[in-house]
Amino acid sequence: MNGDALAAALVEHAYLEGDFVLRSGKRSRYYLDKYRFETRPDLLAPLGERIAAAVREHAADATRLAGPELGAVALTAAASLASGLPFIIVRKEAKEYGTAKRLEGPFEEGECVCLVEDVVTSGGALLESVAALREAGLVVHTAVCVVDREEGGADALARHAVRLRPLFRAGELLAGAKSPAKPHG
Repeated sequence: MNGDALAAALVEHAYLEGDFVLRSGKRSRYYLDKYRFETRPDLLAPLGERIAAAVREHAADATRLAGPELGAVALTAAASLASGLPFIIVRKEAKEYGTAKRLEGPFEEGECVCLVEDVVTSGGALLESVAALREAGLVVHTAVCVVDREEGGADALARHAVRLRPLFRAGELLAGAKSPAKPHG
């Protein structure tokens, strides 16, 4: 699926209009429902391939991918399959049972990882993941996301020496968005 077709499919299946509160606490007139594209194999596979290509281009030194739970795990797995790179799941917090880990999956201290994310607004979730990965001794300097909402996330990450590489920017997708709002079904 080429970039224009993938962008159109994201808008068709994931773009919603209304009054939404985002993870950052900001209100928005639109929402990109990541689960509407991450749960569709016809979209997940090409997204995984495009993420893998972006990792090869912008984070060639990465030996592993990392995805914050829950939203980015499917994308990270798809990119792992497309790239052959193993991945780590970054929990929101360490689990209180079993191995009590915050990072799931084997890794070696000093490895370079590329973060994978779905939709970035302020960058808060990614910054929490960057901190957890760096605390574990991993190197992080690149994050690839499906959509950058262009609301400060790239700048927030840059202040922590992480470069955001979006597959799409919200402005590009919104140019193709149509009213009225898509049904939630």
